[in-house]
Amino acid sequence: MSKITIQPIYDLDKMAEVEPVEQAIWGIADIEVTCTHTLHALVENGGSLIGAYDEGKLIGFVLGIPAFTKEQHLPLPERLKMYSYMAGVLPAYQGHGIGYRLKLAQREEALRQGYRLITWTYDPLESRNAHLNIGKLGATCRTYHRHFHGDLGGINAGLPTDRFNVDWWLDSEAVKEKIAEEKRSLRLGSGQALSLQTLITQGAVILNPAIENAAGLLVPPEAVAHPNVPSLVEIPTNFRALKAQDFALAETWRLHTRALFETAFNQGFVVTDFVMDEAENACPEQSRSSRFRSYYLLTKPKIED
Repeated sequence: MSKITIQPIYDLDKMAEVEPVEQAIWGIADIEVTCTHTLHALVENGGSLIGAYDEGKLIGFVLGIPAFTKEQHLPLPERLKMYSYMAGVLPAYQGHGIGYRLKLAQREEALRQGYRLITWTYDPLESRNAHLNIGKLGATCRTYHRHFHGDLGGINAGLPTDRFNVDWWLDSEAVKEKIAEEKRSLRLGSGQALSLQTLITQGAVILNPAIENAAGLLVPPEAVAHPNVPSLVEIPTNFRALKAQDFALAETWRLHTRALFETAFNQGFVVTDFVMDEAENACPEQSRSSRFRSYYLLTKPKIED
């Protein structure tokens, strides 16, 4: 892969290149595309559109727009945030850290403009997005939206569009530590510091340990453990593949994790990390989704005196 460059998009002609990239990433129809004129209006009025390019070809982008939190009791300036409306990378370029670089560029631009917080939504069953958003960027989540976008087509067709709403506190110690940790990992060539075994040794309990069915697909348990501190929630490592192989099972996972996260959030738990760990007795010949298991970490924030 040639050198990928990250740069802001200001020109109308360059914005027109975003539409086909949206369709290629999410498999959506024309009617669901955020069109060039809308992008232009958003950027002209405080939005931030940043692209990733491979020798001049747009292969990914991230769009952030000015927004406000819902804390109506606060003065308007204190409610200001950036909402990351869209972020994606073409399938052929995924898995190479390009999405991570786009989000870091978005963070730098947001800090330059004076933002402290960026929020966005994503499907909590998409482990690749969870690994990026929670595990590498240090975003956290305490809010679950049922069927947030309504019915969608493309890769989202057929299932309720449930979403995590995540908070990315740009200059927090936790976020700065995550970014520094990732830089060290890239420099030293080391793997992920957080491991399932470390968390279990520290007292974490897996609330919903999945089992494999006859087809080798993970099935959630009917009963789950009572949330403790800390707790782990398992999700499929490749939800899209599971959905293609067994749609009914994918729907089961959606409803199972919906109930689990809603219960945990109502009890004051927060998603604070994400770990992908190689399963016991895994073979190198197996696919990544078969060899690895994926877990969210739930913790409770400390109560200040």
